[in-house]
Amino acid sequence: MIATLVNCATVIIGSLLGLILHTKINESFKRVVYVGAGMISLILGIRMGLKTTEIVFMALALILGGILGEWWNVEGGILRFGEFLKKRFAKKESGKDFAGGFLNASVIFCVGAMTLVGAFQAGAEGKYDLILTKSVMDGFMAIMLTAAMGIGVAFSAITILVYQGGITLLAGVLKPLVNDLLLGELEAVGGVLVIMIGLNLLGLSKLKTANYIPALLITIGLVALKPFLPFPFG
Repeated sequence: MIATLVNCATVIIGSLLGLILHTKINESFKRVVYVGAGMISLILGIRMGLKTTEIVFMALALILGGILGEWWNVEGGILRFGEFLKKRFAKKESGKDFAGGFLNASVIFCVGAMTLVGAFQAGAEGKYDLILTKSVMDGFMAIMLTAAMGIGVAFSAITILVYQGGITLLAGVLKPLVNDLLLGELEAVGGVLVIMIGLNLLGLSKLKTANYIPALLITIGLVALKPFLPFPFG
């Protein structure tokens, strides 16, 4: 868990540094930061999305996952939790920016293969290199996201602690179930979510990104079923 705690710390430190920019620059400069964060998110998401080798799985996962997410209102639940955190810890913050920063940062910091592989390595093998590298990257991204969206980004450390830390603790049990295909497909679907965040930050859309999080679960199910399917996918 020590690597995950370091990751949480770098996100919090990066967010505190970004908060200085957030409070010092005017709205026109904040827009510049939004564009920068949006473009980085697009590039990162495209790189991740190209990892897929089962495009039909990705399509099915996104469509079915999006339907489930809309039905369950996943984004609404996360935003309500963000609003709860704002009322408890940051009452002066804009509710929309706080919750949006919390949601977007949580997705960006947790959907990549570095999170999954790094957590498995830390928990099962005691190797912290990947998570520590991710920690540095997350810290710099936290600066940019916080400069644009405010202190809500810092609270994504809670998501990292629960999600990444949980995988680390369960690594010994889950490791036999994980293979390269699963990691690649999860990263690819996660990349699509990051692209959605990039489009939102650029003001090109108002996609409910979090409603597609169930696509990650659908991806796990499809990969698990692949050996039993009577026809190939690709």
